Amino acid sequence: MCGRFVLTATPEELAALFGYLDGDWFPPRYNIAPTQPIAAIRLGRGARRFALVRWGLVPAWVEDPRTFSLLINARAEGLATRPAFKAAFQYRRCLVPATGFYEWRRGAGRQRQPYLVRRRDRQPMALAGLWETWLGRDGSEIDSACIVTTDANRVVSSIHDRMPVILDPDGWERWLDSTAHPAGSVQELLRPAPDDLLEAVPVDPRVNKAENDDPALLEPLIPPLL
Repeated sequence: MCGRFVLTATPEELAALFGYLDGDWFPPRYNIAPTQPIAAIRLGRGARRFALVRWGLVPAWVEDPRTFSLLINARAEGLATRPAFKAAFQYRRCLVPATGFYEWRRGAGRQRQPYLVRRRDRQPMALAGLWETWLGRDGSEIDSACIVTTDANRVVSSIHDRMPVILDPDGWERWLDSTAHPAGSVQELLRPAPDDLLEAVPVDPRVNKAENDDPALLEPLIPPLL
């Protein structure tokens, strides 16, 4: 799964990389947690567009988001059949920019060592996402998203058995354009990242608390606790 991630690239860097038309200012984030705003790139009116959405998908058919389970991840194997994800997989796919994500390795007892997983070249990556807009009877509106996960590659599997889907740049347009590329034609994109793309470094357990959000969280912890 993916329960925390990092986005330190500037708005200007992301706009240049992903080619979206409109954007918004946002600060660097070192410990993004569920229910917080996350960046999402969606296709709208024939162009890529930037949005800030809540991390935790709320399907349109939900009666009350306050009583609905928080859907921060969606397993790639069930996107086409699970009611919570089926419509978004067909019509509302997005890219979630990230410069890294955290996973935890279990040790003896309840001890867990967090690891930062990032590209070896430190460049931003595009995680596969789904988005929805929920409309309340009182006129309230929630734009939300979740991150699609798949089996872990060799680097991540030593820590966790799942990882976010990291889309290659040549697959970005296919993933975003649900009109030209229906759900059945993009399933092949939902695969583990190449083993040589990523590295995993142990980091300070301060990342366990969402209120800790500073550059020191990215510093390798040598030796690791476990």
